[in-house]
Amino acid sequence: MSTIPEARNVVLVHGGFVDGSGWKGVYEQLRADGYSVSVVQNPTISLDGDVATTQRVLDAQDGPTVLVGHSYGGAVISEAGNHANVSALVYVTAFVPDKGESVNTLIADPPPGASVPPILPSDDGFLFLDRDKFTDSFAGDLPAEEARFLADSQVPWGLDALGGAVANPAWRTKPSFYLVATDDRMIPPPAQRMMAERAGATVAETGGSHAVYVSKPAEVAGFIKRAATRATA
Repeated sequence: MSTIPEARNVVLVHGGFVDGSGWKGVYEQLRADGYSVSVVQNPTISLDGDVATTQRVLDAQDGPTVLVGHSYGGAVISEAGNHANVSALVYVTAFVPDKGESVNTLIADPPPGASVPPILPSDDGFLFLDRDKFTDSFAGDLPAEEARFLADSQVPWGLDALGGAVANPAWRTKPSFYLVATDDRMIPPPAQRMMAERAGATVAETGGSHAVYVSKPAEVAGFIKRAATRATA
């Protein structure tokens, strides 16, 4: 039995189309429990750029740190998680690429009958979700006005971020945890479970949309706290 070093630091990494402000509820829950929490603001232009931005935040941590990624943020933490300060990885309905894989390769062959995210054609190298379909696909369990705000404040997602391949997946050497959102219409739950199993992650499931980190902050924070303290075989 080996023990993950107890972490009092948490670094939160957002996904595509959104920024770090969606972590506010999780941030508040963790801060109330005495954790030091940093929220990365990635430009989501390229995977390499986002990994570098995340690693700069990790450089500033003073000890063991739980690194958390939502959606595309899972690709970011899979590479950035090799940082010496990272004690555990937490994937919140996120992509978990293996070596040589990108988000693009992981979404290339969706399961039969799976929901297809309403991604609009590339606009000068950047992607957006159809605003009128955003709520149903991304944020079905949020109040309508909150979901609309996310739709109207979208961050352009660069094709170089979508296509950036992970070179050295940190989950091969670091303990990983995966929270499956069973009502997700962006990343099909079967795909989430497959990626979590492949990574050997400790898995929990909860009802929730792709925006479960916004809609269920207490539950997501509780899962992160498990990763901060839990022993693994």
